[in-house]
Amino acid sequence: MAKILIPTPLRQYAGRQDAVELNGSTVGEVLDALTSSFQDLRRHLYNDEGRLRSFVNVYVNDEDIRYLSKDATPVGENDTISIVPSIAGGLHAG
Repeated sequence: MAKILIPTPLRQYAGRQDAVELNGSTVGEVLDALTSSFQDLRRHLYNDEGRLRSFVNVYVNDEDIRYLSKDATPVGENDTISIVPSIAGGLHAG
């Protein structure tokens, strides 16, 4: 099983867990299993077309899947998937 790290802002949609272990041979399969288990999480990760939202970054063992095979990136039972939502904003200095 691959381990998925759940970021703090999304834990309320994942049973308040910081990590879960799920089966799947690709990132897409594991994320499907995650959003099947925690259906409220789907709208925070995916847009209406079923694609990962642009501000959601996913890593397998610290490698950004955008530079690998995206959701077809293979995962093994000892891999760790990290979901990292981008954070916008800040203080305008002026």
